Amino acid sequence: MPNISRKAVIMPESPIRKLVPYAEKAKKDGTHVYHLNIGQPDIESPIAARDAIRNFDLKVIEYSHSAGFESYREKLAHSYYNQGIHVSSEHILVTTGGSEALLFGLMTACEPEDEVIIPEPFYANYNGFATSASLNVVPVSASIENGFALPPISEIETKISNKTKAIVICNPGNPTGYVYSEEELLKLRDIVLKHDLFLFADEVYREFCYDGTKPLSVMQIEGIENNVIMIDSVSKRYSMCGSRIGALVSKNKEVIAAALKFGQARLSPPTVDQISAEAALDTPASYFEAVQKEYVERRNIMVDGLNNIPGVFCPKPKGAFYCVARFPVKNAEDFCQWLLEEYAHEGQTVMMAPANGFYSSDNLGIQEARIAYVLKKESLIKAIEVLSEALKVYPGRKSLDLKQI
Repeated sequence: MPNISRKAVIMPESPIRKLVPYAEKAKKDGTHVYHLNIGQPDIESPIAARDAIRNFDLKVIEYSHSAGFESYREKLAHSYYNQGIHVSSEHILVTTGGSEALLFGLMTACEPEDEVIIPEPFYANYNGFATSASLNVVPVSASIENGFALPPISEIETKISNKTKAIVICNPGNPTGYVYSEEELLKLRDIVLKHDLFLFADEVYREFCYDGTKPLSVMQIEGIENNVIMIDSVSKRYSMCGSRIGALVSKNKEVIAAALKFGQARLSPPTVDQISAEAALDTPASYFEAVQKEYVERRNIMVDGLNNIPGVFCPKPKGAFYCVARFPVKNAEDFCQWLLEEYAHEGQTVMMAPANGFYSSDNLGIQEARIAYVLKKESLIKAIEVLSEALKVYPGRKSLDLKQI
């Protein structure tokens, strides 16, 4: 039998989904599982997007332009303009989800075996995209102690080599919920200019910033227009994760032209999903106001609840709908598996994503887990109760004097 490729062998498994078999077994056994492991919101998708699908009446579902429908790109550019991001439809390549946008961007910007610097913890699938593009991830570690702020620029510079081609950030962050300040983004501007690097910014959570935090897009930073590639998506903004529409946005004409060739190789982004995504752009501001209010309440329930459990520490995020918590356990992945495989409180248990899978460096995030506060408030309260009771009896817990506050 022929062997599969080395790339297939080293392709990392998703920490978000790796425990799914245990969750499925628990549910088959009658245990209710609170899914805090994945960013699948229960917020309703905008009615305009759903109506567009319901009223879809084309006789032929044909290809779109490889860059996406012109009408959608123009409407998206107008939406960006209203947010202070001044781009035209020519700066936008519609993709099959934000994932494809980042993959196209990486393959456009980098040669095989080039290096990309990413502050960790980071969205775990970045490792998969880097592997797909034959790139090497060079992590620079952020700390839970300061809420996962950008590591010092001096530390980032020590990671730069003659193989470094780009820095990748997620803002607001997944898995941490951290929102980079203008000062931090300007420091990144200086470093990419100094070393002639690309700056990728995954901004799919831009609408979800809390406590008066104002997000700054990298597309709004002057002087690095040809260095910047923004990644966007409808998945989180409109609670349309199954509508696989993203966007690669850049004012670098060479980047857009080259990325389009990758787009031509896959022919076109999904036609029906583009129609629903275009309709979603008519969503009123009141939708986001209500969603933001809901997420703030959910965040407060989850983070405050976690910090009230003896031995648990969780910084309060300013954006997205995730948090990373440190648990008083020897190994959070073992704890997450134990919750699904061996534990239930009043017929209920919790599924989280072990945070070690969001780090590229070995032995980091061992006691941490990512939690997505995407369930109704009543469910989050129940999930906190389950975790609190579980830690009282978990055999792999550590003594409470190890908690750092």
